[in-house]
Amino acid sequence: MPSDPAPPPEVKFLKILTTTLAGVMIFGLLTIIFLLVTRLPGATKLPALPEAITLPAGEKAETVTFGKGFTVVVTASGRVLVYRPDGGLAQDVALK
Repeated sequence: MPSDPAPPPEVKFLKILTTTLAGVMIFGLLTIIFLLVTRLPGATKLPALPEAITLPAGEKAETVTFGKGFTVVVTASGRVLVYRPDGGLAQDVALK
């Protein structure tokens, strides 16, 4: 009687499946890490912001958006104010 009997074929098959799954998972994890490192952009620069923005009298800012070459302020009364990089008012649009 041998001391180490041969494992049944099902056990060999499960061992191969487990090893293959572990290899695929390691490969997938390395692929995800590689894609995150190479695809994520570096630190982005903020647009040039004006020193100060003066809202018209009685207006209250609800939303501020910064873009390249402009700053947009949406007020509580429904006005959209577009400012130049120097802080001067470029456009005033009333929302209906």
